[in-house]
Amino acid sequence: MSERPLTAGGMRRKPRQARSQVRVNRILDVAEELFASQGYTATTTNAIAAQAQVSIGSLYQFFPDKTAILKALALRYAEMLHQQLTVIDQTEPTTLSLSDYVDQLIDTTDRFFTEHPSYHAIFMEVQGTIGELEEIDEATDAELIQDLASSLAKRDAKLERADCEAIAFVLVKAIGTLLWLSLNQEKTFRQRLVTETKRLTLNYLQSYLGNSKK
Repeated sequence: MSERPLTAGGMRRKPRQARSQVRVNRILDVAEELFASQGYTATTTNAIAAQAQVSIGSLYQFFPDKTAILKALALRYAEMLHQQLTVIDQTEPTTLSLSDYVDQLIDTTDRFFTEHPSYHAIFMEVQGTIGELEEIDEATDAELIQDLASSLAKRDAKLERADCEAIAFVLVKAIGTLLWLSLNQEKTFRQRLVTETKRLTLNYLQSYLGNSKK
């Protein structure tokens, strides 16, 4: 099979037709399920193709190997999380009290992890072994940091952009790490960690923004 340049996420090419997009989505859905239930290492591209009901040739039209499928999944997760967090800004976050804003920010992130348990299961197995995934993770965080920095600037025009970016960096890394670690805990303690993450975030933001809505 001749080599073709890889697109973002390691795909050989992006689907251009609706039916091709459906096929790619089905491949990713099946891969997500198999990676989570059987493990990334144990899952083969043949198994993914068979369960997705596509030929192995069709799979290879879009993905050169299993790693490319995993990277595409990582990008899909990142886009889903970004879209869900963007909704908070679309509902005029500056009209919310700081406490309500923090609740929405953390509840949305926690809900994403809860609704996509395979995210944690898959990436715990491959963590630190596939460098491209770390790059995707860093790019995702960088986008979230910029979005959060913009939201903070709307809340307090007196804050310098550098301050907003520094605060956003701390919060994105702290919230992401704490909620990620909470996923390994039993249910009651996990919920306590979510509550403590809210308290940490609110107190930190209040040191800069006070208690006002803006």
